Amino acid sequence: MSRKVIATLVAGLVMATVGGTFASAQMEKTVMVGGAAMYPSKNIVQNAVNSKDHTTLVAAVKAAGLVDTLSSPGPFTVFAPTNAAFAKLPAGTVDSLVKPENKGTLTTVLTYHVVAGRMSSMDIAAKIKAGGGKAMLKTVQGENLVATSKNGAIWLTDAKGGMSKVTIANVFQSNGVIHVVDTVLMP
Repeated sequence: MSRKVIATLVAGLVMATVGGTFASAQMEKTVMVGGAAMYPSKNIVQNAVNSKDHTTLVAAVKAAGLVDTLSSPGPFTVFAPTNAAFAKLPAGTVDSLVKPENKGTLTTVLTYHVVAGRMSSMDIAAKIKAGGGKAMLKTVQGENLVATSKNGAIWLTDAKGGMSKVTIANVFQSNGVIHVVDTVLMP
């Protein structure tokens, strides 16, 4: 091989390495959610407990007994409803769901917001494009969410036809990624 070819290959390898490192650093940046920094080195639960916008979700995760699961290595993609999203539910719904006798129903609703694996908004957008405008996201609960894109935002449609918008995307965690959503999804 000529020196020019070797130099070109080495330059390409250096650029790929630097570019990959830059992309990784960009992907792993700290994001503010609910007035708190979400650290990529912490897991989903460790970060979520600090968000003042997710106190209802955290209480529900505790009531459902999902803290250990969402603290495990995963990875998970969590579509995390805000307190305002839970407030959209009919009066008394959240209070009813967190009662011990409704743990099964609560678990079903919460696991409907979780997809196995780490899916960034770019990954979801690529699936939407590959699906001709729709992506089926299989939830841990077992049913699908339908992801679409509208005006540059990702929207999720649940089994009942309800829609939720991703308002903060790509909040990377040590065991996955959180996408904040504005409406509770119902299986």
